[in-house]
Amino acid sequence: MAITSANQLELLQTAEAVAREKMIDPDLVIQAMEESLARAAKSRYGSEMDIRVKIDRKTGRANFTRVRTVVEDDAVENYQAQLTAQQAKQYLADPKVGDTIVDEVPPVELGRIAAQSAKQVILQKVREAERDRQFEEFKDRKGSIINGVVKREEYGNIIVDIGRGEAILRRNEKIGRESYRPNDRIRAYIKDVRREARGPQVFLSRTDPQFMAELFKMEVPEIYDGIIEIKAVARDPGSRAKIGVISYDNSIDPVGACVGMRGSRVQAVVNELQGEKIDIIPWNEDQATFLVNALQPAEVSKVVIDEEGGKIEVVVPDEQLSLAIGRRGQNVRLASQLTGLDIDILTEAEESQRRQAEFAERTKLFMEALDLDEFFAQLLVAEGFTSLEEVAYVELDELLSIEGVDEGTAEELQARARDFIEEQNRKALETARSLGVEDSLIEFDGLTPQMVEALAKDGIKTLEDFATCADWELAGGWTTVNGERVKDEGLLEKFDVSLEEAQHLVMTARIQLGWVDPAEMDAEGEADDQEEAEA
Repeated sequence: MAITSANQLELLQTAEAVAREKMIDPDLVIQAMEESLARAAKSRYGSEMDIRVKIDRKTGRANFTRVRTVVEDDAVENYQAQLTAQQAKQYLADPKVGDTIVDEVPPVELGRIAAQSAKQVILQKVREAERDRQFEEFKDRKGSIINGVVKREEYGNIIVDIGRGEAILRRNEKIGRESYRPNDRIRAYIKDVRREARGPQVFLSRTDPQFMAELFKMEVPEIYDGIIEIKAVARDPGSRAKIGVISYDNSIDPVGACVGMRGSRVQAVVNELQGEKIDIIPWNEDQATFLVNALQPAEVSKVVIDEEGGKIEVVVPDEQLSLAIGRRGQNVRLASQLTGLDIDILTEAEESQRRQAEFAERTKLFMEALDLDEFFAQLLVAEGFTSLEEVAYVELDELLSIEGVDEGTAEELQARARDFIEEQNRKALETARSLGVEDSLIEFDGLTPQMVEALAKDGIKTLEDFATCADWELAGGWTTVNGERVKDEGLLEKFDVSLEEAQHLVMTARIQLGWVDPAEMDAEGEADDQEEAEA
């Protein structure tokens, strides 16, 4: 089959039909045809030749050309597609390196094999163009809700027809035990859109907290208009959820607007989420106030925030404990997700017992370390002293402000405290050295002798060992295992080393060892700051 013998307009008509069916640019189909014809021509004239095909967009005529490039005399590698400046003089008056010589060649006859190959190239290019179009269409819809029709189920995952493509709802993104049959209509949140080898993949979710936020945006006009903002969402999919809202118009109640007349608005969201109970909570910039609201319906007696540790203690009446914790810890877990803080719930009796135990423990420490009687030790604790370091290195005036303490007594207290600390440091260093700790770790700035001893007992004996530690290994943290938060004890946690301090210590050790370049760190930090500012 020769191109010239065919109806040349048929190429354009075919390209137009394919582009219309696949909803892609007709020019992309024509480019695919040009590439397939060029490939067929190379098989006829030689694969080393640079054969190019141009199809006229108006007439459909295919023009076959051979292109040769002028290169340096010693750079000729392919004699079919390259030539020297001397050889090019018969075609060009003043050839220069980089010039091209274009010769027209006769159209090729497409045999059965060549025609099949050309068809495969065209189909491949059309598929790629279709995938690119799908990706471009859905990548901007990430973070929005989409309606679709269930096509089939594969290993518990639901394949959803979303119009111009397919999406997948994984089984762990479904609410509870909900099931779907083919042709069921489904509404879901576009969680992610990825470009993969097999084509763009659209991942849906019905358990993502933002799915609920988007549903409220659809049901509550004030949220859509920006008068009310959803500040935080926490969900236990299919069971219960909490949502924090704030109004930027004093005349509009954010909770009432989200509930709607006789609960119509919130009920529409509840129905979509398979009966999930939703607590709508007024958001407040004050963390303690917001937490008290988040723990509803339980009543809170007192809130103590540890901003450094990112923890918060909530004291509730004894009869409110089960209500505050909720079934299987659900209420406190959702409140923790909503506020972003670790929450410890205590009853008033437990808090009182703990305070008494702390008081007794500190009293005993001062009695034994400073050789004081019980009354004097209790007096120090009552004045707010919690450690020997505070007594040893505090300003003398603070000790003198205690009733009955004169200058001589204050100086004696500090001398005893310093002597005790120095003795403890000496013993800790002896133990550390006996365990084989190197001087590089002992002399590292930021680690006390007691810290070095604790590290040595865990097998960390050199600065290199210390530099390989993760920050959470030192400061401790929390890990979620099977939905339950499990405490990870840190090696230096008992010395009140925060996560930020642990990060700084480890990074300083890596810099000292030459593992990390401070200049690169500064550049990365500036780049991160720039990204945050742009976000």
